[in-house]
Amino acid sequence: MHINLPTWLTLFRVLLLPVMVVVFYWQFPGHNITAAIVFMLAAITDWLDGYLARRMNLTSAFGAFLDPVADKLMVAVTLFLLVETHRGGWPGILMAVTAAIIVGREISVSALREWMAEIGMRATVKVAFVGKLKTVMQMVALVVLIVQHEKSAEALRLYHIGEALLVIAGILTIWSGLYYLRAAWPSLKGDGAGRILPRDEG
Repeated sequence: MHINLPTWLTLFRVLLLPVMVVVFYWQFPGHNITAAIVFMLAAITDWLDGYLARRMNLTSAFGAFLDPVADKLMVAVTLFLLVETHRGGWPGILMAVTAAIIVGREISVSALREWMAEIGMRATVKVAFVGKLKTVMQMVALVVLIVQHEKSAEALRLYHIGEALLVIAGILTIWSGLYYLRAAWPSLKGDGAGRILPRDEG
């Protein structure tokens, strides 16, 4: 099997995950900033592999399968790290609930897309603008929270900004999930072929 450049970038993103976990827990000066940089590098490869695949027409079945898996692994692993370091109290509960909503939505929408693909209606639940907005908000929130996960007194305000952004991402997560469910609902009910969504932006 030939692996093209976008797929190598996706594989690199997957390999960055254990690096981020080790750096996240390894207590050396600036480890939180280093972990955030690793996360941002992974996020950049997420954009870059898609851009190169479209620009250079370097698509493959393996790449199409691996890319969304890598994206969801990146977000889920980061959320698990943050939840584990913020146990107890209302902030911990808020973090855990928001993480559960985000991860639960990713699993549900992935299952929905797989089922719609099986009946030849994959385009009905293609990525929409609200989904892209959710992703951007989610990535920014996670970077802030990784940097400030130790919650030092002088950085507490920035940490709360990260919490607020993650809650907004959670709300957008629910919104986008309902958006896809509404689009697929006619097919789920067996009332016909379903409604095709407008072409996604960007």
